[in-house]
Amino acid sequence: MSRTDELERKFTRRFVAVGDSFTEGVGDIDPSSPNDVRGWADRVAAQLMSNDPSWGYANIAIRGKKLEQVIDEQLHAAIDLKPTLLTFYAGGNDIIRPTVDLERLMARYRAAVKKLREETDAQILLFTGFDSAKAPIFNMTRGRTAIYNEHVRKVAEDLDCGIVDFWNMKRLQDWAFWDVDRLHLGIAGHTLMAKEVLRVLGETDEIDDPELDAMPAVSLFDRTRENITWGRDHFYPWLKRRATRTSSGDGMSPKYPQLTDKVW
Repeated sequence: MSRTDELERKFTRRFVAVGDSFTEGVGDIDPSSPNDVRGWADRVAAQLMSNDPSWGYANIAIRGKKLEQVIDEQLHAAIDLKPTLLTFYAGGNDIIRPTVDLERLMARYRAAVKKLREETDAQILLFTGFDSAKAPIFNMTRGRTAIYNEHVRKVAEDLDCGIVDFWNMKRLQDWAFWDVDRLHLGIAGHTLMAKEVLRVLGETDEIDDPELDAMPAVSLFDRTRENITWGRDHFYPWLKRRATRTSSGDGMSPKYPQLTDKVW
């Protein structure tokens, strides 16, 4: 009996998460977790296992990956794990590049979801992109995200997939839900996303609603200083990676490449 067959027998329900930093959990810092991050997918998996111990979980998402990299590097592995639930989000790293051919990109997206539909019996959950209207600098990509979302909604409709509407989670317009890099959800944001995913799945949710500390008033001087610090510590390194064609995920391995019932 193969290792995959053994895992399939052990875990009659199998949650497999594929994607980029959003699904890996970047921003939800947890030194006790693989890659030092937890994230919404781990939180969903823990709740599913609490609801039903027959669940197994794999997370093969890696930060920095563009959509075609996710498709080429993760889809076969995901299919081999024989998921009964699969979450798929990718494309955000393409949208924020200086140029992107969205029509070609979303044709590959559709083909990838079609392949998942044809080669697995999984419930497939897709995600729209976040509305960056209030995000500094990244608000310039809002129109691209809106086009991306229309494609995602049509794919979900045509291929009978569930959808988590990140765009309309307006509570996340509060930047207290985000990491200091202003690009990834923070602990509170990942917690809120986990609760939304569980709601869409119709699963019991015992995760505490995230509580945010009141944000003090910030003077123009302090805000300017914060923006300069952010540019130096986060935006400039991001630009440098783009210029040198390197990725934050280079050399990194998936958190949970095989099914497990141990999510820390």
